Amino acid sequence: MADDFSFEITKQIGEISKSKSGWALELNMVSWGGREPKFDLRSWSPDHQKMGKGLTLTAEELQSLKSLLNAMNP
Repeated sequence: MADDFSFEITKQIGEISKSKSGWALELNMVSWGGREPKFDLRSWSPDHQKMGKGLTLTAEELQSLKSLLNAMNP
């Protein structure tokens, strides 16, 4: 029997892009299975009931990513 799958978007931080179908790539704080919220980057349907594959990061991991991105030469 599968475990219960639950999530809660505790804070919507921002939208990065939006497709013609209405799905949006967003950075949010998400609690998975009742655990402590983490930063989450993934595509969401307009009603936030369906989601694509994504990436979940701790605050420390997000800070490391930010440092890497700041150091990039466009």
